[in-house]
Amino acid sequence: MRPKTLDHVAYWLADRDAVAGFAVAHLGMHVIDRTDAFTLVGTDARRGKLTLFAAEGPRERGALEHAALRVSDLEAALGALPHGLEVDRRREGEAYFEVGQDVWIGLVEAETFVDYDLDHVALRSADPQATASEYASLGFAAAAPASSGCPRVEVGGAWVEFHPGEPGAPERPLLNHVAVLVDSAEEHVAAARDLGIEIDDIVDAANTLAVFLRGPEHVRIEYVEHKPTFSLR
Repeated sequence: MRPKTLDHVAYWLADRDAVAGFAVAHLGMHVIDRTDAFTLVGTDARRGKLTLFAAEGPRERGALEHAALRVSDLEAALGALPHGLEVDRRREGEAYFEVGQDVWIGLVEAETFVDYDLDHVALRSADPQATASEYASLGFAAAAPASSGCPRVEVGGAWVEFHPGEPGAPERPLLNHVAVLVDSAEEHVAAARDLGIEIDDIVDAANTLAVFLRGPEHVRIEYVEHKPTFSLR
């Protein structure tokens, strides 16, 4: 398994338009695609994105702690947020806040190809170190701990962090899946079968081919291939 980049984080949301509106108004994003099922937002369709699936609420955070976006100028990015929004400046160069519906977003100041690209996604884990090791079998690379001290793995210059906490098994999770870009989804189907990893679904869409696997602690991981027809902006 050879994921190339962290492609998107997908949510189940009772009001996807509210979160999409916040991302467009305050996080430098635009609506890349909108269907009856989901809204896709980001600064560039080929960089890190957020996918917002319509679902009944309320949702439970479960394994999802937050998704963090990379910006070149943190103070400028904070200046674009709504006046009065409560912001947690827990570490130098980082800021975290809730955009509604228990969706927490982080901003991390670092060199970046494009502002508001994905920097990392943080997941709750009953055993963070063991979970990080399990992700190695899913193609993620070992990495030094995050600035928080939490174990993490790397994919294409972005990370998945594992924070101490109980992910549970919610009936209505907030997290739909974490997606990584690959050259060939079909190769990852074969690899998953060889490794005995549960295949949750295979989706052949107009612009993408994706295989969904069941990762540690009930987290779905999507390995998505962009077809030659991929033309979103």
